[in-house]
Amino acid sequence: MENIKVLFISQEITPYLPESEMSLIGRNLPQGIQEKGKEIRTFMPRFGNINERRNQLHEVIRLSGMNLIIDDTDHPLIIKVASIQSARMQVYFIDNDDYFHRKFVLKDSKGKHYKDNDERMIFFARGVIETVKKLRWSPDIIHCHGWFTSLVPLYIKKSYSEDPLFMNSKLVFSAYNDSYNEVLDSNFIKKIKFDGIDAEVEAELKEPTFESLARIAFKYSDGIIMGSKNLAAGIEKIIKESGNKVLNYQDPEDYIDAYSVFYDKILTEAK
Repeated sequence: MENIKVLFISQEITPYLPESEMSLIGRNLPQGIQEKGKEIRTFMPRFGNINERRNQLHEVIRLSGMNLIIDDTDHPLIIKVASIQSARMQVYFIDNDDYFHRKFVLKDSKGKHYKDNDERMIFFARGVIETVKKLRWSPDIIHCHGWFTSLVPLYIKKSYSEDPLFMNSKLVFSAYNDSYNEVLDSNFIKKIKFDGIDAEVEAELKEPTFESLARIAFKYSDGIIMGSKNLAAGIEKIIKESGNKVLNYQDPEDYIDAYSVFYDKILTEAK
């Protein structure tokens, strides 16, 4: 297939964050897919421990300036971009002074999840979607990586289902061994209230745990990839229960080919 557009939404990408299973895929997969002739865009959060000067991030004024309302509060959306020269690719960063200017990523110095991680992931998901709208770029595949991106499939399939840019987009979600044992804010469901979020979704996210977020992400995706060889207890069961198309864990040496074929399969079967 030619001219396929793939939107990558990643929780971690190296070299901006330390190397991990997820951050390496976040870095190498877009390059590999681009080299196969597909058009790409790549997004991640601008976490506070990312060195802007060393990584040469700069604000994209024409994309910044929008306010996103979360829990009745306006939060300015700032878009930054950096280039990975060796890969000939750009990475867009979703930024906001309230949510992302901290020394750590998702946990504080004591190893506890930030209390507003729910709002941070809402802001990130909506920020990516609104920025893609500003770019007027219609992705064929939207590939999400990590639990922090769990709301993207829900928003695309519910809140933005009538938007011409996303009406034909297919969602792929990569599950990693990045689980947590805490529960997000009890008002989470109230905060994600948006057009198209119905009673069924409310019931499924009444207790916003890692597993309930995974269940929602899998439910509203068109394909699931096992990004880690060993997933958290219960996640493989949820994947099987989803009845979704699944790509099992792939060897790091040749996963890009397998992912590319998986994208094509999803798009072909959708026609």
